[in-house]
Amino acid sequence: MPVLMGLSSAAGATAPGAPTIDTDPLNRTPEVRAGFEHFYNMDYDGALTQFEQVLKAHPHDPLAMDLVLDTTFYANDGFLTGKHTIVEDTAVSNRVRQLAGDAIAAADARLNQNSEDVNALYARGWARGLEATYIAMVERGFATALHMALQARSDEAEALRLDPHYVDANLIVGTYQYVVGALPLSFRLLIGIAGIKGNKEKGMEMLQQAADHGVTTSVEARTCMMLFLRREARYGEALDIAHSLSAQYPRDFLFHLEEANLAKDAGTGMHSIDLYRQLIKQSQQPGYFYVPHTELAYFGLGEALRGQKLYVDAVAAYRSAAYSPKTSLELKRRCLLAAGKSFDLMGDHKDAVATYQQVVDAGSDTVQADEARKWMKKGYSGE
Repeated sequence: MPVLMGLSSAAGATAPGAPTIDTDPLNRTPEVRAGFEHFYNMDYDGALTQFEQVLKAHPHDPLAMDLVLDTTFYANDGFLTGKHTIVEDTAVSNRVRQLAGDAIAAADARLNQNSEDVNALYARGWARGLEATYIAMVERGFATALHMALQARSDEAEALRLDPHYVDANLIVGTYQYVVGALPLSFRLLIGIAGIKGNKEKGMEMLQQAADHGVTTSVEARTCMMLFLRREARYGEALDIAHSLSAQYPRDFLFHLEEANLAKDAGTGMHSIDLYRQLIKQSQQPGYFYVPHTELAYFGLGEALRGQKLYVDAVAAYRSAAYSPKTSLELKRRCLLAAGKSFDLMGDHKDAVATYQQVVDAGSDTVQADEARKWMKKGYSGE
């Protein structure tokens, strides 16, 4: 995969011979650029402070509202990690809905004056897309979210029709193309969008455009491509993207974690072990990461070690993950269940049973507890 253009370079002046890239002038201001630097290093407090100042200076601009909305949304920690049940925070939900509604209303007001206001179309699509994602990931309203995402896609597609150089609009349209193209027909029938089509290849092409030339969407586009490539088991390509992101934003814990995860999934087990251990060491340095989730690194390390049949070390990693301060009950059960399996794989069923019992004690009516009870009786011998 070619080296992808970074966010900071995409935001600068157009180089001789480079393609024309259009965007809302607000996106090129130093204040917005500084906010994104905070954002992509997971310093959400710093980003929110910066973007709130932008909104204060531009109180009627839907794009300024989107910047605050985006940061408020991604600061929802459960969504970011994706590793534990997300408990909806009423205050966050209300703030997300208010900001999305305000941004859409502000964009509507501008579009009523000029239906071809590309900046307003883009801002409205961005607000709709963020609200759709929140509804899907936090409120679990998938059908509602998909229909709202279709509205977001329509806005961004219209922006591209009016101005093919508005490259950032490729992010939502490309994501839509890929996701809908990947949906089975039965699911599309179930939620009433059977006549709506997508194309995975076209989606990836559009995401590549945003990745290479996006003013504000280069990072998001690369992240989407990385996830979609993982889904297709194209681990090497996904790993290249993860490495580019972690190198560009060295204080973003999740980019480093994903690089280690992909190294593991690509079959380079010992390399992934080195990456996990390096990440854990960095996480233990006060202030190195704004938002460290060391428990996730320990869990990944345990998986990589077990894959290399280093069962004693795997148990230690799983236990470190299970009893980290930020570990949710669900992740704790998963860690202990994996530790129990590791004990069984090394022929120590007594310790395996004791560990399986800890899974049950952490939630007797859960899927993990049911599996633990099964292995208590017969022992685990491998997948």
